[in-house]
Amino acid sequence: MKTFTPTPDEITHRWFLVDAADIPLGRLASTVAQVIRGKHKPIFTPFLDTGDSVIVVNAAKVRLTGRKMEQKRYFRHTGYMGHEKFTAVRSVMAKTPERVIERAVFGMLPKSSLSKQVLRLKLRVYAGAEHPHEAQQPTPLVVKAPKKVGRSA
Repeated sequence: MKTFTPTPDEITHRWFLVDAADIPLGRLASTVAQVIRGKHKPIFTPFLDTGDSVIVVNAAKVRLTGRKMEQKRYFRHTGYMGHEKFTAVRSVMAKTPERVIERAVFGMLPKSSLSKQVLRLKLRVYAGAEHPHEAQQPTPLVVKAPKKVGRSA
């Protein structure tokens, strides 16, 4: 037996469209990360780009559960001692809601040069409902809704 490794002409790339309105951010990001990496395909290979492109629309309407809108903060460091910068999610959502989804998807990818390349080339995020990729004929991608947790009588 030999291990199957796909050649570049065996890999087909498709386009998917996701509507982020009222979908929890983490659930959306994990689904998108799997698709752009190619883990949903049987020919998945960790060191090859087997993933598909994803267009995310309505990024401004993504849902953050709990009190994350008030409490969640993004951290960065300037390089100087004591110069930590914290940015609240509420201010990022007000200015550029696309970055919240991009950052969540980036956090769910492995930290490698391939994943940075895949993120840059295969993820398109738009704040509104319009996108300029109609020529690619994207297929709708369904993100599974959370299960209702409750008491059984």
